[in-house]
Amino acid sequence: MLSDKLFYWLFQSRPDRILNLLDAQLADADGYRFSAPALKEREYRLDGLFLPPPERPELPTLILEAQMGPDPGFLRRLYAESARLLQQEPSIHAWQVVVITPSRQLNFGASEPVAEFLDCRVQWVELLPERWRTGASKFHRLLALLVQPEAEIQEAVRELGNDTPGAIPAEASSQADSSQADSAELLTLIPTILLARFNDRPLQEICTMTGLTVEDFTQSVAYREIFGLGKAQEAAKMTLRQLNRRCGPLSEATTAQIQALPVEKLEALADALLDFQGPADLASWLAGNT
Repeated sequence: MLSDKLFYWLFQSRPDRILNLLDAQLADADGYRFSAPALKEREYRLDGLFLPPPERPELPTLILEAQMGPDPGFLRRLYAESARLLQQEPSIHAWQVVVITPSRQLNFGASEPVAEFLDCRVQWVELLPERWRTGASKFHRLLALLVQPEAEIQEAVRELGNDTPGAIPAEASSQADSSQADSAELLTLIPTILLARFNDRPLQEICTMTGLTVEDFTQSVAYREIFGLGKAQEAAKMTLRQLNRRCGPLSEATTAQIQALPVEKLEALADALLDFQGPADLASWLAGNT
């Protein structure tokens, strides 16, 4: 799962999204700046660091850690790296650690050695639906697609779509929970979330599983940006030009399917098309490679 890259992208573009996952004491906070600094010595890179706006010194600095699987050394490492950050950044006074994880009941190691740290400094954002706190935000439910059972994903995607409000009252824009104000934008993140989770699956299989189309993925700005599809777009453009000469004009669906291929598949197609005799050869290749 490409979770580190995913969370970096999600919060780099909209740092205030983190507020949708936290308790109400930060309901009126906005203006955080996000980065992912590399700490010295071991060159350990934090998953994220949210610095409050200069005019709000009373707000805590937020240290983000996304831990999607069990790790018996996680709690000790989290404690040690948080302390290292404080050592290197003397300007940080108020601070809190936010851990995004399927469940805090995963094996993260013994809690006793760092119990005070966990009780006072760590807030858990648990993604498994049975672990949600009351009133989980839409952004929280969106991230839950990373861990929900595959059989439940299509229904979860449908519910997220149905939950999108039509007209949003003007007063809603002043609320900290932007899951209402930018509901339509959040829906565009669904393909990116799913591709981060199933990055080893063929795109067509992901579409079948989720009820989305190839176009839903290729038209997603988030999908293109987070997975660095600039090179893929150039490769797709060149490959499509060669295919049109060898196989004739391609349908919109076939064009979209080719545009969704990763760079390595596009390179393989560019080699294979030299032996194509017509559209049937292209259809056969796509059937075996997407």
